[in-house]
Amino acid sequence: MKICVYGAGAIGGYMGAKLAQSGADVTLIARGPHLEAMRKNGLTLRSERETINVRPRVTQSSREVGPQDYVILSVKAHALPGIADAVQPLLGPKTALVPAINGVPWWYFYKLPGPYENTRLQSVDPGGVLWEKLPPSRVIGCIVYPAVDVVEPGVIEHTYSNRFDLGEPDGSKSERAVAFSQAMIAAGLRAPVRTRIRDNLWVKLWGNLSFNMICSLTMASLDQVIADAGTRALARQMMLEGQAVGEKVGVQFPLDVDARIKGAADVGVHKPSTLVDLERGRPMEIEALLGAVVEMAYLVKLPVPLCEAVLALVRLRAKTAGTYPGA
Repeated sequence: MKICVYGAGAIGGYMGAKLAQSGADVTLIARGPHLEAMRKNGLTLRSERETINVRPRVTQSSREVGPQDYVILSVKAHALPGIADAVQPLLGPKTALVPAINGVPWWYFYKLPGPYENTRLQSVDPGGVLWEKLPPSRVIGCIVYPAVDVVEPGVIEHTYSNRFDLGEPDGSKSERAVAFSQAMIAAGLRAPVRTRIRDNLWVKLWGNLSFNMICSLTMASLDQVIADAGTRALARQMMLEGQAVGEKVGVQFPLDVDARIKGAADVGVHKPSTLVDLERGRPMEIEALLGAVVEMAYLVKLPVPLCEAVLALVRLRAKTAGTYPGA
């Protein structure tokens, strides 16, 4: 099984390190000082339990790699259109794409029964570039839960969770999804194949669309936003707006909004990725986490006034900071 990780930063590097340690045939595509450090010293993964060092193949060019069985796409959602052409040399007749990204993906409505089947979301796929160049038929959905960070070039620190939910867009337990799940499990990761991957996606998205944005606007950590009565209430109402949208497109939420907030509170002191990106001057994930939810609300004709207001604010916050990637 040949596995290529396109974008071997924090999440991609974590997945690649664990898969390589288990003996999988792994290639990492990266760039800059991180790439050079991995070439020289290998990839180091630190966690509370262990520190490992692996030396998979690393490169900057997909043309050096050739067709793969699986390509893990682990760049930020807004960066996907920029790499779509570079991914092409990795694609053979049966290559599966595993987008390890946050938020609503470009393939969301692919093979989703109902009136919105095959709808293309402009907020995450402007002009339908991804739908054409990274066809949803190749996709195995992947929901990312671990907290990891590149603490220095070639070194990744893992803080918590080793779970990645997998699922075919059509809900089947396909041979390719099961095989990839088994490879991830052999690498010491939790990787269940879900038959309703979108339900699991929305449980995570619930927090992303609310807490990530409020933390970015207030520069406060997750625990501070939840502890404050005003921002907690705002997050809860945004989550309820999002829930109404999700249910309109067929999502079955396995828990209620207050249980989801409690789960977020249990995380403790934590800075969401959007706040970290803002602080570091990096492009922020806004459209995949909230813009797509507002677009879906327009699609199903539901009012989401708080989500719209927060989206307008966080877009301007990012633009004034130079961290808005566009949509």
